[in-house]
Amino acid sequence: MNEKQTNDDVYTMLSESGYSDKAIEYFQARENIGVIKDAEQITDLTGPCGDTMKISLSIEDGKINDAKIQVLGCPGAVASGCAVVKLAKGRSLEDASKIDMEVLYRDLEKLPDKKIHCARLALKTLQKALEEYEQKDQQNVSNESGGNN
Repeated sequence: MNEKQTNDDVYTMLSESGYSDKAIEYFQARENIGVIKDAEQITDLTGPCGDTMKISLSIEDGKINDAKIQVLGCPGAVASGCAVVKLAKGRSLEDASKIDMEVLYRDLEKLPDKKIHCARLALKTLQKALEEYEQKDQQNVSNESGGNN
């Protein structure tokens, strides 16, 4: 079986399972999958179903310059992870923290009902990364200001 046939078969299976064309495109393209070397923040999270996501963020001057994600999970997890990373790239940390289920789901267009938890996991992974980065940043600021006294 050639790659085109395999992709067509996967597309048909996912489409019949309730995935939108956009979600299938995220799954098949796998853009932004990987790890950023020397990332300012790397965070992983495992969902209740066992799917695991690891997000790495390149942050400069309060802005997410680049983001990558690794996903060990189903097509819903891969699509959701890729979408959340795409949505976060180029945004300020504050704007990225405002990405919610409505924004993510509007981008994905449709997932099967039983895969909504995948979108939640992607969102929680991003939010956890932003929170951890903020805590580290605040700790660095307090250490720097404490050292100047």
